[in-house]
Amino acid sequence: MGAFIIALIRFIRILFIYIAQKIQKSNPDNVAIKYMIACANCILECLERVTEYINSSAYAYMAITGDSFLTSAMNGFLLNLKHMMKFAVANSIAKVFMFVGKLGIVLGNTFLGYMMMKYVTKDIDNVSSPLNGLIIIAVVSYLTASIFLMLFDNAVMAMTTSLGVDLDLNNGVPQFGPPTFHEKSARAHVTKDNVVDQEEEASMSPRNNMM
Repeated sequence: MGAFIIALIRFIRILFIYIAQKIQKSNPDNVAIKYMIACANCILECLERVTEYINSSAYAYMAITGDSFLTSAMNGFLLNLKHMMKFAVANSIAKVFMFVGKLGIVLGNTFLGYMMMKYVTKDIDNVSSPLNGLIIIAVVSYLTASIFLMLFDNAVMAMTTSLGVDLDLNNGVPQFGPPTFHEKSARAHVTKDNVVDQEEEASMSPRNNMM
């Protein structure tokens, strides 16, 4: 269901871009049409991103509760609204780590490729432009890193959803998961004035194993 919804939205967007290009070719000097096409494309892109996020939340909620997709999508969305700050902070940290990871992998592989061409295979003097090969290495590295680091984003969504469900089931006091997870989560989401109270509350709560 989730894959079908995303595929449907992307198909509509691709179809819209195709029709928009045809309209622009027939009216190249019409500024109003350009603005309308840009606005519509922005709306479709926002809809696609929101749908992907809701699908990711629904999958995480399904894994925890075993509910159907539509029920999980609704409950996962409401859970995101209820614990908005926790999800926002966790997703922001995940995005930063993913960006740093992609940047490091691309730069590292590109530099390694250059060094191999220069000192191992010694082909750098036999090609007209080594830049083309380095660009291919960078692009392939970026695509590969994006695929694998996407798992980190999904893991953060799953852990934050688990924390939200745990808080709702136990009246705001988490009962499951490693104590260090709750302590670090509490430090990330409270102000400095409440840090001591949160740590005392975490130390008094039962420290059971993860569900």
